[in-house]
Amino acid sequence: MPAFRPFLAAALAGGLTAVAGGAAQADVKQFEILAREMPALEGRVFGARGTAEKISARATIAVDPADPRNAIIVDLDKAPRNGDGKVEAVAEVTILRPAKPNGTMVLELPNRGRRLINTLLEETGAPESARLEKAGDAGRGFLLSQGYTVVWVGWQADVTPAQGLGIRVPTLPGLTGPSRDEWVVADGTGPIRQRLAYPVADPASLKLSVRARPEATRETPDDMAVRLVDDQTIEITRPARGYGPRGIYELVYTARDPTVMGLGFAALRDVASFLRRDVSEANPLAVDGRPGVSRAIGFGISQSGRVLRDFLYLGFNEDERGRIVFDGMMAEIPGARRSFTNVRFAQPGRNPGPGEDRGYPLDQFPFTYATTTDPASGRRDGLMLRCRLNNTCPKVMQVDSEYELWASRGSLLVTDPAGNHLDLPDDVRAYMISGAPHFADPRAPSGQNAACTMKTSPISAAPAVRALLVALDRWVSDGVTPPASRFPSHASATLAKPAALYPAIPGLDYSGQHVPADRIAYKDAKAEILGHYPLFMARVDNDGNALGGIRLPAVAAARATYTGWNLRPDRLELCAQIGTAIPFARTRAERLAAGDPRLSIEERYPSETSYVEAVTAAASELVAARLLLADEAKEMIEQARAGTLSRLPTP
Repeated sequence: MPAFRPFLAAALAGGLTAVAGGAAQADVKQFEILAREMPALEGRVFGARGTAEKISARATIAVDPADPRNAIIVDLDKAPRNGDGKVEAVAEVTILRPAKPNGTMVLELPNRGRRLINTLLEETGAPESARLEKAGDAGRGFLLSQGYTVVWVGWQADVTPAQGLGIRVPTLPGLTGPSRDEWVVADGTGPIRQRLAYPVADPASLKLSVRARPEATRETPDDMAVRLVDDQTIEITRPARGYGPRGIYELVYTARDPTVMGLGFAALRDVASFLRRDVSEANPLAVDGRPGVSRAIGFGISQSGRVLRDFLYLGFNEDERGRIVFDGMMAEIPGARRSFTNVRFAQPGRNPGPGEDRGYPLDQFPFTYATTTDPASGRRDGLMLRCRLNNTCPKVMQVDSEYELWASRGSLLVTDPAGNHLDLPDDVRAYMISGAPHFADPRAPSGQNAACTMKTSPISAAPAVRALLVALDRWVSDGVTPPASRFPSHASATLAKPAALYPAIPGLDYSGQHVPADRIAYKDAKAEILGHYPLFMARVDNDGNALGGIRLPAVAAARATYTGWNLRPDRLELCAQIGTAIPFARTRAERLAAGDPRLSIEERYPSETSYVEAVTAAASELVAARLLLADEAKEMIEQARAGTLSRLPTP
C-alpha cells in the first residue's frame, strides 16, 4: 500500500493554476485548482440551470491531534506533523456546478475511487461516469437540472490512480502488527501471485490456510506452500486436492508501515465544511464574499454508503469548529454494515459477502441509528449516539435493495440485536426497493449471469432514489416532512424468518440461503465466531414479491416474481449482489401445466390496456407518496404501452 500516490500528474505538468489557501480555514490548509472547464460537458445545457462548470482540485487538510474531535482517528498521534504541529493529508476533489445552482451541495463519497452517483441516478455506464467530459457523460442530467452542486472527495488511501479519486495520507514507518489478506481462487495447477495489502515485516510470520467455504474449517495441506516474491507480493503453490471454483486462501502475517487511513474521514469532513462555509477566494464555490452553498448532503453507494454510516458513527459530522457538516445523508445499499477503515492496517475495500471477506469486523454492533443494547456484551450504542450529544445529527435516508436483507444484515436496521421490533428515530427514514438486487444497471434487461442459476432481476432503485433525493433536499432546506419509511418490519408483519418463505414457484430454486450475521471476536487479525444475531427477510405475497418496501410499477403491476437474491450453481451460497426474475406464465393453460400457483398474464391483464392501467395506478400512487417523480411516472407508463417496462426474458 503506497504512502503517497501521484495526483493528476499530467495536469500539474501542464502548469495549471493553483489557488493558495492562505485565507482559507485552518483545517483546509490549501485548496489548489488544477483544472477548470466552463462550460463543461461540451456546453450541454441543463434546462433553466444552464451550462455546468467542472473543477478538478486537490485539498490539503491539516488535522490537529490535540483536538478531541480528532482523537478517534487511529494512530493520528503517531503521524508526522508539520510546523504547526498538525498532520497533513491531500485529497483529490472534483466539482460539477450548474450556472444557476439551487444552494444544495451533494457530496458523494467515491466507491473505491469511482463515481457511482452518475451510474445510478444518471444511468450512465463506463467510461461516461468516470470521465465527465462529453455531453452524454451526464446521462439523464438529473442532478445538474435540479441545480445540485455535485462534489466528489477522495477519502480512500489505497486507491490507485487508475481507479479514480483518492487521498494521500502519512505512513508510519517501522510500525508492525498482524494483518490478514484473503483471496478467492479457483482450483488449478500453476502457482498464483497475489499482492498484499501491506509490506511483510517478518517473512517467518506467513501463515497460509485454505477452505472451500466461509463456514468450513481452515486447512493447511502439506503440498500447499507460500513464498515471498518481494516484501508485498507472495506466490502460492496450490494443493493437489481441490477446493472448488471458489477456494478461500487466507494469509495472516506480521505487516509493517500502516497508513493513517482514518484521515479519510477528516478529509470528507474538512473539505465539505470548507466548500459550504469558507468565503475566501480560495473556495471556488464562494460568491462575492458569501458562501455559495446553503445546505450539504452526504451521499454514498454500497461501500461508500457503509463509510458514510461510519462517518456518522465516529462523530465526523461535527467539524473542528463544532458545526454540522452534512445537513442530510443518503446511504444507498449499505445494509446494517460499516467499514474496515479506522483501524491499524485497515482495508476499506473489504466487503463481507456470501463467499468472501466474512472475517473482517466491519459489520459488528451497533447496526442501526437508534441506540440499542447488545445482549451479548451488554454494550449500549448507536450510529447517532455521538451526534446526539452535540446536536450535529443530520436528516438521514437509508435506501436498501431487497438483497441487503439477504446478504448485508438489512433487518438489523429495524430490529434490536435480539431481533425485536425497533422504531427508527424521527430524523431517520428507511426504504427497501422490493425485488431489487444490490445494484442493477438501470438500462439492462433480465438475463442469464454465468455465475448464477436463475435469470437476473432488472429492478433498479434509480427512480425511487431520484425522488427521495429531492424529498431529502426539501426536508433539510424547508423542513418538509419526507415520505414515511417503507421497510419491512415486525410492526407491519412484513418480516419473517427465511425458512419456507416462498410459495412453490416453478423454477425458483429456494431453500433459505442467506449470509448470517456473525458475532465475531477479532484479535491479531483473526476472527472467532462467537455466535449470530437474528436476521429476518421480507415477507412475500402470493406471487413471491416482497412486501413492506417500495414497489416500483414493474413490481406493483408485476409480470414476474422478482427477488433480490439468486443462487450460485452449487446452490450452497447466494450469487453475490444478483437478484432473480421468473416470469409469469402467459396463459392459464401454461400455468396449470407447469403447476404454477401464480396467476398468468392473461388472467391478470386481459388486455394490454388493462396492464397499462395497472402500471398507471401504481405509478400514480408512488407520485402521490413522493416516491416517484411525475415525469418519470409518465416514462414508465409509455414503457408499459411499448411493452418494455418489465425488461423480462421470454417465458
